[in-house]
Amino acid sequence: MNMQNLMAQAQKMQRDITKKKEELDNSSFEGSSEWVKVTINGKKELQNIKITYEGVIEDDDKEALEDMIKIAMQDATKKVDKAFDEKMGAYGSLGGLF
Repeated sequence: MNMQNLMAQAQKMQRDITKKKEELDNSSFEGSSEWVKVTINGKKELQNIKITYEGVIEDDDKEALEDMIKIAMQDATKKVDKAFDEKMGAYGSLGGLF
């Protein structure tokens, strides 16, 4: 294999990685818990929070609601990580660059 072919393959791989990373960054991921739904993007930035709890929130429930938000955020973040692994896993250790 000559150096020119190797460079062309490396540039193609770089374009592919950049394209897949942009797709992930622009994707939405929803996480949920019993009382809360959150939406984040592929950069793990919070886009939306929806309280799905139907009752009146008492002071005692505020701590529980905070816990539910935390659980929903963790759920959405795991989905981003899974999608990243699925799209970028083909690049092996290069994925660690992101």
